[in-house]
Order: sequence, then C-alpha cells, then structure tokens
Amino acid sequence: MRGKVYLVGSGPGSIDYLTVRAQQILAQAEVLIYDALVDAALLQLVPPCLKIDVGKRGGEPSVAQTEINQLLVEHCQQNKQVVRLKSGDPFIFGRCTAEIEALKAADCAFEVIPGLSSALVAPLLAGIPLTDPVLSRCFAILSAHYPDLLNWEALAQIETLVILMGTKHLPEIVEQLQRRGRSPHTPVAIIRWAGQTQQQTWFGTLANIVHQTARQSLSPAVITIGEVVALHPYLQPTLTPENDLQRDPKQASIPVTSQPSTPNPQSPTPNFLPDKTVLITRSAGQSSQFVKLLQQTGATVLEMPALEIGPPSSWDALDQAIAHLQNFDWLILTSTNGVDYFFERLTAQGKDARSLAGVNIAVVGKKTANSLSHRGLQPDFIPPDFVADSLITHFPGVDHLTGKKILFPRVESGGRDVLVKEFTDKGAVVTEVAAYQSRCPEAIAPETLTALKQGKVDIITFASSKTVQCFHQMLGVEANHWLNNICIASIGPQTSAACDRLLGRVDIEAEEYTLEGLVQAIVQWARVSG
Repeated sequence: MRGKVYLVGSGPGSIDYLTVRAQQILAQAEVLIYDALVDAALLQLVPPCLKIDVGKRGGEPSVAQTEINQLLVEHCQQNKQVVRLKSGDPFIFGRCTAEIEALKAADCAFEVIPGLSSALVAPLLAGIPLTDPVLSRCFAILSAHYPDLLNWEALAQIETLVILMGTKHLPEIVEQLQRRGRSPHTPVAIIRWAGQTQQQTWFGTLANIVHQTARQSLSPAVITIGEVVALHPYLQPTLTPENDLQRDPKQASIPVTSQPSTPNPQSPTPNFLPDKTVLITRSAGQSSQFVKLLQQTGATVLEMPALEIGPPSSWDALDQAIAHLQNFDWLILTSTNGVDYFFERLTAQGKDARSLAGVNIAVVGKKTANSLSHRGLQPDFIPPDFVADSLITHFPGVDHLTGKKILFPRVESGGRDVLVKEFTDKGAVVTEVAAYQSRCPEAIAPETLTALKQGKVDIITFASSKTVQCFHQMLGVEANHWLNNICIASIGPQTSAACDRLLGRVDIEAEEYTLEGLVQAIVQWARVSG
C-alpha cells in the first residue's frame, strides 16, 4: 500500500468537535506527527504506532519546520499512513504551505482534512455571534504574532475582529485600535482554552480589558472585539444535566464559561444579586429585556412603568414629511419608539421601506438598530457612544452638512435641543416632526408603592431623564424620603443629571449607556458594596 500523508485539523481540542472524517483517519494512523495544542485525549484515538511531538511553543525550543517537512516525506516514502495532526483548521494559520510543497516535491500523496478553527469555535462557545444583521456585517480573522506588520488603519474599520496569537501583545492591540478611532467602550472578550473543560472567558472593553486581565495567564486564547460581544448574555446557554444529555460535566458539549480569579465587573454573574430587589422604571410594555437581564443575576425585579407611550396629538407633520421622503438626505432615529411609530405611519400611508431608497439612516443605540433591522433595514451610521449627543461628533461628513436635509421624528414634547442645534450650526436643515408622545402614568401600582414605603427595594433604575421626572412627579414630596436607603442607578449622563436635580443624588452610572451596561454597573456596585 502506497504511503500517504493526511494533514488533519483536530478542532479546538475536545473529541466532541472532531469531524467524523478526522476520527476515521486517526484510527488508521501508522505514524502520528502532532502539534503542541492538540488535546492529549485525541492521541488515545490512534492505534499503537510511532507518535512524534513537533509542537511549536512560544519562547521554548521547537522542531524546525524543515525537519517536520522531512519527517513527513521520510515516513510517507516508507509506505506509511502518516497523520499530521494540527489544532484548529490546517489552512488557518496552520503552516501547511511548506509541508505541502515538500510533499509535492517528493511526489508524496496527501490529503487535507478540515477542522473547526478556534477562531470560529471560541466566540461561539462564549455566546458571541461573529455576524449580526446590524452590529456585524463582516469580520476579520488575524494573527497578532507580529502586530507591527498589520494594517491597523484598515482593521479598525472592520466591525468584528477575531485575533489569534495576540494575548502577548494585548496592550498594543488595544492602543492601536483606539488610536485609529475605535471607541474605548467597544466590547472585548478573551476566550482561553476554547472547547475544553478548563475554558475561561474574560469580558471587558477596549478601555479596561488590559486591566481586567492583568496578571492572568491568557495563552492560548482567542480575542474577539466588536459590538457583538455584548450579545453574549442572551446567547450563552445555561447547562443542566437535563439539557446536556445527562453527560459528565467534564465532557459537556458546550463548556460553562468560567470567570477569572479576579471578579470581572463587565460580566454579570448568575445569582450575584440573590438578595437584592431591583425596581425598574421603564416605559409601560418595554421592560421585558431589562427584567430578563436582571433576573439572570438572581435579583428580584419589581416593575414600575414611569412612562406611557402613545401616538402624537396629530399625525399631520409626520404625514407631510413621509409624503416628501425623497427630499431628505438623512433620517435620524434615536429610540425604538421613534422607529416603531415612524414605520407604523409609513405603512398607514400605503408605503414601505422602499420609500426610503436614497435616504441615509442614522440611529442611536443597539436597541434602535435592532428595531430597524427587524424591518429589513440596516443603519448607515451608528455613533460609537450610545447617546444622541455623540451623533454629531462622529457623523459622516460632519464638516460638509451645509444644505443637507435631515428628518428627525421624535417625541412630541421635544427634549434636549442640542442635537438639532448642532446640526443646524453645521448648516443642515433639520425637520422635526412629532412621531409619538410620552406621558406620566396617573398612578403607581399598590404593591410597588408598598415595597417603597416598607424599605423592601434595594436598587432603583432609571433608563431616561423622562422616567426620573415622572417618578418624581408620581411620588411627590415623599420620593426623596423613601429613597434614603435605596441605591439610585442611571443609564447615562443626562439621566444622572435628572437624578441629581430631582432626587438629590445618583449612586451608579453605567459606563456603556445600554441596558446591558446598566446591569454590569449594578453588579460591579454590588461586588464592591457587598
């Protein structure tokens, strides 16, 4: 039987992620030549034969590539079935080119067996999708082994980055991306030993991930950078014996994400708030996502709708704008309510998304972007900071807005005028139209009022300055007295300003101005305060 070399991808390590074809090839190996990161358990699948470790380990003596090439050729020419076992996928940073060239030069038969690359597996096992209709329409996989050779200017423009061999250069990676314009609030995940029982995941941002992982042993790890990282609380499964096929936990098909030895304030920990009661003051009917996030931490959640959202007193201005959509250069949507009511009225006028052909769309915040994506549209611009005030700072062509026509559907009562003023100062023509109205509910649910009076609430959250105003209005003069021993948590600077003005203080402000960021800030506060 003529010799043949099989270049086999072993995947991230565990036999659970080994392909059927790879397992078949391993079972017939006569010579095994394997890399350093190959799981030792896979070696047990190989029958008794010659096994040669040629792994390259950073900072340690290793077998030269030319010697590996020669080993493959020699054993193949001895008519052996040779398996060259590589971690991940052979063609993703697998150094296959030199080996294949040597085999072809020696007229040796060979076959390449694909494997699951850790670049794809690690984010998946951490609950991070590399693509998303709104947040990540493309991603790049790169090796940061030699960071000076990379085009950081181009990489900083790509929505999601997956970096291998980069933990040694993590501070430089963070610095390079921020220097090229990536927001310090950009989420980051570092997944170590992906797919194996000792898997660990650290979550943070470009601003704090180096500090979060200081003095930690990170290699081998995959670094994932982009807004999709923030989706992990929703997409990471919770394993139980029942939903993991009654398997030994050490052999779980999706390993439980473990936390680093130093608690990570960017990653809400299940059951971290089991003794806390959190009162949320969101718009009526719009709190389900926030409730789920808080319940994942073990908190008891009470809801107090502090806003009621409804149609504007008149549709005339919005109808007029919709009739002349082709005259606008930009449509700006700063909330899910704006998206919902704008498209409700667009439909009522017998139109659909095709009417927006030629109109650029800017949105503020991931939730607004997701709401838009549900209608089959992608925003042309999302500011890196999820607040309306940052829109003008990063707006495309901000210095060339003279004469540009902007449609801004917003709450009927208006609000902070800084956005309109800044666009107008740049020469843009802004048309403000009422798309919906918000008002304070007339009464507080009796159970919520009782909990406040009896001191059974530990934390109260505010996701907008309007909810602070309505909360204060509904509780009247008693509000500040009942809040004496309650932690006040705010989603961002403008909401915090309203808390200071009306409630006298604010105890927590989210670093990232999202519901996820607010939950993370609450968990961090609880860790510090005990």
